[in-house]
Formats: sequence, structure tokens, C-alpha cells
Amino acid sequence: MAIELGEVQMQFASLIWEKEPVGSGELVKLCSDEFGWKKSTTYTVLKKLCEKGLFQNEDGVVTSIISKDEFYTKKSEEFVDETFGGSLPAFLAAFTSKQKLSKKEIDEIKKIIDRVGN
Repeated sequence: MAIELGEVQMQFASLIWEKEPVGSGELVKLCSDEFGWKKSTTYTVLKKLCEKGLFQNEDGVVTSIISKDEFYTKKSEEFVDETFGGSLPAFLAAFTSKQKLSKKEIDEIKKIIDRVGN
């Protein structure tokens, strides 16, 4: 998948995920209000994100092809793969080396491990 988004594209994608399904005309107004964009800018950025396979614009209605959760799950997987050779234990060791986990966080991690281990 490897969808790379810049900061502006990420803000735009978040707006669509928050409002979808959203009419393209309404999206133009939202982008004007939120980002100060002109209609052409909104359509240019939308076209790029549609080409990346993130959204679709059919009959003037913009919807996601990939949900926000799916996007962030994939980005997290890519990060662990690229940075820690796909090793989740190595990622957790690095993450917790400077940051102490709370009891609640530890319990949540244990529940996840129990759920996927069965």
C-alpha cells in the first residue's frame, strides 16, 4: 500500500473521514472555511488522494475507499516493518525504554495478547 501523505493532504483526508459521505460542493465550502482553499485547490488535492486509492468521488459524493483506522493500521505496520524489521517486541522495547507504561496500559496490552493468542 505505502500511501505517503504530506501534512496538508493528511489534514484534508482527516476532514473527509470526519464528514463522509460528503458532497463535493460541500467539501469545497469546508476547505474554503478550514484551509482558505479555492475550489480548484480542493479538486486538485482530492484528485491526488483518489489516485492514491484513498478516496473516490462518484456522482459528486466523496467517500473513503480506505477507512481512517485501516490507513493508520497500515502506516503502523509499515513503521514497525521498516524501523524494527517487523518485530513488535523490538518496537515495544524501544517504546518503553524511555516511557513507563501505566497499569491500565499494561492490562490493555495483555488483553490484546490474550485475544490474538487464542
